[in-house]
Amino acid sequence: MGMADSELDSIFPDTKRHRNPLVPIGAFVTAGVLTAGLISFKRGNSQLGQQLMRARVLAQGGTVVLMVGSAYYYGDSFKRAG
Repeated sequence: MGMADSELDSIFPDTKRHRNPLVPIGAFVTAGVLTAGLISFKRGNSQLGQQLMRARVLAQGGTVVLMVGSAYYYGDSFKRAG
């Protein structure tokens, strides 16, 4: 992981990259709900599977909102600082 960071620093030397720790958490929640939904479909519980697929869409949407929100927030802070 350190090697990837140094490569990114050489590509983008003047920019600061920020990571939102909630985005990976949202991705893992989305993957977990998806897995649980697929397992419930395989076991024949289609009603629970449908509910989990709807929950997955909500989790995925929340993750996208976090990504866009953090990009917007950090994008504005770069404009103000520069």
